[in-house]
Amino acid sequence: MEQQVLDLLASTLDPSGPIRSNAERRLEQLYTNDAFPMSLISIASHKSIPLEHRQAALLSLKKLVLKTWSPSIEEYEGPNQTSDTVKDQVRQSILSIATAVDEPKKIIGAASYVVSKIASADFPEQWPTLLPTLLALVPQANDAQLHGVLVVLSDLVDDGFDEEQFAGSAAELVKCIYDVAVNGQKKLMTRSLAVSIFRSCLDTMEAVMQTNPDSVQQFMQSSSDVWVPFFIETVKAPLPSMPVEGEEPGSPGIGGWRGVIALKTQAVKALDKIHTLFPHLLGPRTIELFSAIWEALQAHLTPYHILYTGEDQKEGQLEDSDRLPYSLDLLVMEELDYTQTLLNTPTIKQAFDAQLAAPDVTNGAHSANWMTQVLALSVGYAHISAEDANMWEFDVNTFLAEEAAETAQYSARNACAGVVTKLCSYNWPVLESLLSFTKATFEETSPNSKAREAVLYVVKQAVEEMSAYERVVNPELLKTYLEYARLAMQDNDNDMLRGRGYITAGVLVTAPGKPLAELVPDAARQAIKVIETDGSEIVQVSGMKALQQYLKDLPKQLAQEYQIQTVAAISGFLSSRDLSEISEGEDLLATLVETLRDAIYTDPTLCLEHPAIDVLFTLASYGAKSWHTTDIVNEAFESAVSTMSSRGSEAYAQLCSKVLPSLTGALDVGDMTQENSLSDMAVTLMSVLAEYGSEPLPAGFVATIVPKLYRLIFLDLEFSVHQSATLTMKHILSHDAAQLFDWTDPETGKGGLEIILLVIDRLLGPSVQDSSAAEVGGLAMELVEKAGAERLGPYLMQLLQVVAIRLSTAERADFIQNLVLVFARLALTNAKEVLDFLAQVQVEGVEGGTGLEVVMRKWLENSINFSGYDAIRQNIIALTNIYKLHDDRLASIQTKGDLLIDSQSRIKTRSQAKKQPDQYSIIPVPLKLAKVLIQELVTTPNNAGMGLRKHSITQTHGSDDDEWEDEPAILDLGAQGTRQDLMGFMDEMNQWNLHQTDDETQQYLVHFFNDVANEPYFQEMYHALTDAEREKLMRMNDGRRHSVASG
Repeated sequence: MEQQVLDLLASTLDPSGPIRSNAERRLEQLYTNDAFPMSLISIASHKSIPLEHRQAALLSLKKLVLKTWSPSIEEYEGPNQTSDTVKDQVRQSILSIATAVDEPKKIIGAASYVVSKIASADFPEQWPTLLPTLLALVPQANDAQLHGVLVVLSDLVDDGFDEEQFAGSAAELVKCIYDVAVNGQKKLMTRSLAVSIFRSCLDTMEAVMQTNPDSVQQFMQSSSDVWVPFFIETVKAPLPSMPVEGEEPGSPGIGGWRGVIALKTQAVKALDKIHTLFPHLLGPRTIELFSAIWEALQAHLTPYHILYTGEDQKEGQLEDSDRLPYSLDLLVMEELDYTQTLLNTPTIKQAFDAQLAAPDVTNGAHSANWMTQVLALSVGYAHISAEDANMWEFDVNTFLAEEAAETAQYSARNACAGVVTKLCSYNWPVLESLLSFTKATFEETSPNSKAREAVLYVVKQAVEEMSAYERVVNPELLKTYLEYARLAMQDNDNDMLRGRGYITAGVLVTAPGKPLAELVPDAARQAIKVIETDGSEIVQVSGMKALQQYLKDLPKQLAQEYQIQTVAAISGFLSSRDLSEISEGEDLLATLVETLRDAIYTDPTLCLEHPAIDVLFTLASYGAKSWHTTDIVNEAFESAVSTMSSRGSEAYAQLCSKVLPSLTGALDVGDMTQENSLSDMAVTLMSVLAEYGSEPLPAGFVATIVPKLYRLIFLDLEFSVHQSATLTMKHILSHDAAQLFDWTDPETGKGGLEIILLVIDRLLGPSVQDSSAAEVGGLAMELVEKAGAERLGPYLMQLLQVVAIRLSTAERADFIQNLVLVFARLALTNAKEVLDFLAQVQVEGVEGGTGLEVVMRKWLENSINFSGYDAIRQNIIALTNIYKLHDDRLASIQTKGDLLIDSQSRIKTRSQAKKQPDQYSIIPVPLKLAKVLIQELVTTPNNAGMGLRKHSITQTHGSDDDEWEDEPAILDLGAQGTRQDLMGFMDEMNQWNLHQTDDETQQYLVHFFNDVANEPYFQEMYHALTDAEREKLMRMNDGRRHSVASG
């Protein structure tokens, strides 16, 4: 059999796709053969077989284990037909390969992964000897075998243990890897791997602490007593001599250099992890740790510059096959990140406060304290690396991504920015402390452009962080730094420094409090000039970034002048370049659009007097594939449209006459070129235009737009195109239904009403995805309200029937909400008629039944997920109207009630959740309706969430409570980056899925429950509510017990 399997494995490496697929399928057919797993292991262990075939055997064994070994493995598909005898053979044999003395790393790594997966299912019940075997091998293993054992242990800690298993083995395991880590006779990379395993143990220890905190604290105290001194010693140890140029990778010099860096890196990462998870353990050593880390950073600065910022730069961010970092830049990043963690401790904050409270007695300036040293070293590591400089020169998009802190390539420069923002978060005199170093850097007899650029980079980070806190900076200090920025702007020998000068000047001139506001017009003029005339693209885009700042603070009376100049500058920049090349870089496109948007914002009423909209559409057409770019275009266009619309129907008509030819032309081009993104962009802008439409709409608006929208909806396009087209039709109905109903398409002879009905029928059809039809409910409701029963005639009942039928198969939450709201809005005034109609509708299929059954189940099961104030208010009022009917038909309909809690405490994996879906109680619709309304009653109002967020931020950067070190420092809310991430997350949640009600709706609900509290109908259901629901009802009137609790 082995030869057959070997042939199939060889075929899995064939370049031909069909041959590979056939071989993989035939291998899977062998899963039921008990001889197959051992055949794979035999092939993997044969050294005479080519390495790639041995790897393929282990890969196939991994797939077999994942799919068929045990249901407890997340990827398990079944069936599990491997006998226990074969499984035992597999366990012992694969472990032997993973811990072999002389196997290649690739074989050991692949085998150890299989071991860890089997262990995750079988250890310790079916494989009780695994851990003892591994630990027993450690003291006697040679270097190669020890490496294999540690790799298996690493995978076991990461993936194989659960909390209970780890708790029983932790002491022996940690002692074993400690002995390896401190053994100077072992290879440095092996010792580094041991420290990495200890760091992984800390994550599992955190989980164990949730159930057994006292024993974990005791264990961690004893562990840290032996590990931390070793870590400090490792951090303090000097680096060996740098490898000589041309030295072989396997030479002792390079091996020693890499090994020491790897060990130091793991030590720093472990210290940071301990400080994050168990901060009290390191409290007494905080000053010692800070000093050790800072001395290390000082010692590493010179070799860092030699390796990464000079002309002969070396490759950075290197890891070995075990994912252990071994390059100096990665060590520096870890040291800088750990510095931020230490700066967050009360001990270090108090030390800084004490030093800053003691001014120099000679001249009152801040002396050479930790602050000045930290800032000077931050500037040192903020030097642009030679690799980055080359990348930025080659592609300006990489420069812009770095500037926006949106690059995936984290660097020492980024870490320095984090240190500086951390210092600023405590309201310390960062700019004052940096001034003397800045002066020395700019007044050196031998100018260092990289040092000057780094200083201004740090200044920019500091001012931006202070802006986030709205802290006003001393105007004289700003002016002093501005002089240095202007010196940089005049350096014609270095593009990076010149560009940095413009960017830093932008944040200085527009600093909080606007103390330099009088400089904005001249500064903006300079920025426009550099966009138009500078020969360096980096300097030009730097001018754009600065101009964006100035445009926000420009006096209103200068808006027209600078808007015209900015549009001309952007237009000139575009005309001198190949737009197809610009379209390939999202960051440059976004910067251009942002600048144009900010120019339009200065006074949107002026945008028809020059080609601003034309340039905006040009950029939009080339950036249509970029979500970020189109989003900015939408913002700019919406600003112009809303402003022009507010000026009256004539101004809106002028805007339409200017933009509609471009938008309809873009649709035609998108149709001809099959470019969905272009159609998407154009129809989205049409939707914005229609949303702010005048009443009535300009003559010919419907005839120009609707035929194109109708065609789009019947094409197989992206769901977003269909959504925007549907919304546009809805807005047209809302603003000028008469124009639509009076219009007839000359090509098809169909009237406006017929076209809308055909669109709705198309989108509600079974062939259209939920995402494409997500807005059709709103269009249907708008049609019902605008056309009325008289105009719709028999089509009204047919329309509502189709909505009910489509609702039965809808799965997306937004689509379900959209369809449900059709009936909810009708129920606001005609609840009984809605129920009567639905009771007559029959719905076929798995979710079939009467329309009343289908709609009410779907409505109540999804109601709590609805979003949008208006939608939630309408939904709640509609449900209360239905409740008040006390309709007996509803009592006979059963639906999902409360979630039945699983007795197992462990979290389900995705595969387990599919096999064992959540179970719910089954209750009648009236009870479910009451439960839904009670749940709405207790939804947290907006202001509570905002208050909590503000309180958290204040506590983070304003508290000096000594108890802080007992709390994990996992998330630093004081840092600008963290705040931006959190606010962005909150914005995203608000936009997509945050269920919130307003105060008026809450008051309506309270009045409703007070009104029905004593009704027998409600009292009968009250006893079926949960204790929590009854408690909420009792507390709804400011905590006072009400009659709802009676009975």
